Amino acid sequence: MTTPQQARTHEPMATLDVDHSDAEYRHWLKEAVRKVQADSNRSADTHLLRFPLPEGWGIDLYLKDESTHPTGSLKHRLARSLFLYGLCNGWIRRDRPVIEASSGSTAVSEAYFAKLIGVPFIAVMPRTTSPEKCRLIEFHGGQCHFVDDPRTMYAESAALAADTGGHYMDQFTYAERATDWRGNNNIAESIYRQLELERYPEPAWIVATAGTGGTSATIARYVHYMQHNTRICVADPENSCFFEGWTTGDADVTTDCGSRIEGIGRPRMEPSFVPGAIDRMMKVPDAASVAAVRALEAAIGRKAGGSTGTGLWSALKIVAEMVAAGRTGSVVTLLCDPGDRYLDKYYSDEWVAGQGLDIEPYAAAISSLLATGVWPD
Repeated sequence: MTTPQQARTHEPMATLDVDHSDAEYRHWLKEAVRKVQADSNRSADTHLLRFPLPEGWGIDLYLKDESTHPTGSLKHRLARSLFLYGLCNGWIRRDRPVIEASSGSTAVSEAYFAKLIGVPFIAVMPRTTSPEKCRLIEFHGGQCHFVDDPRTMYAESAALAADTGGHYMDQFTYAERATDWRGNNNIAESIYRQLELERYPEPAWIVATAGTGGTSATIARYVHYMQHNTRICVADPENSCFFEGWTTGDADVTTDCGSRIEGIGRPRMEPSFVPGAIDRMMKVPDAASVAAVRALEAAIGRKAGGSTGTGLWSALKIVAEMVAAGRTGSVVTLLCDPGDRYLDKYYSDEWVAGQGLDIEPYAAAISSLLATGVWPD
């Protein structure tokens, strides 16, 4: 009796050959990648703004102004990286929809890139997302698909992708791996290049906030890779689990409600959040975030979203520590998106009161710091 092994040994076997080459698809793919890379050439860099501090402190505070991207937020960088990742992996296909779970700004940016390369886009988002963000998604040709419970966004997005034959982008999984953290003009490389001629070109701290966790991972990895002494702080809002997960080491920690600070804070520890890469975290009250964005407008004449306030509050606390210790240096945080998207929220006294937030003690703390250099206990 001849065994299968003997048969394979003694009998010639034909070479199996399956070629899925598609010249039309490859032409479309090359053109899509070209369009996304061309957008990067036009818009990759953004301004580094100075927050005014007393000269005698010897401390410089900067905000990386990501609101100047074509879609108005830090998420423009992420969306560009995710589209390149999805295209080069063969996941995004002509005429098939891209689906994303997003609380707003990522969806705005992804709608822009979907329109740029000519594919449909569907944003799965909480029903509480600001009307202005929904308008911007639709302006760029996207469709808004609402869910009542933010925790169901992931499953709903995956189901839509399966039903339509589209691609679920899944920013919360792929954000940290889609971005080239070693360089390629990522946000960290841009910050250090812009600081080269400043008096403190290597910041003592960079403060980021976490939605996917991809930005803090990119910045921290770049800092470590380039052997800088900068430390990384992540500021987390109320109703988010990142702080608890980081402090306890529990990757399964969850919360039972969504964040009031749009764009950051998550009800679960997202796969793109890299706890071991960062040095410090702060849990910031939502009222402090609102007070901080209002203080920012008073200081530089610019409105910003609530996530900017979360990072700015933490950056100001670090500045206060440096003043108290007699240390000089620079601190960098992010201006994530413009405040005109939130006029009915963070700049509305009615909304603030309706949320039960008292911003006065936090506004007073910021005023005291800027006037005296002392952070109230």
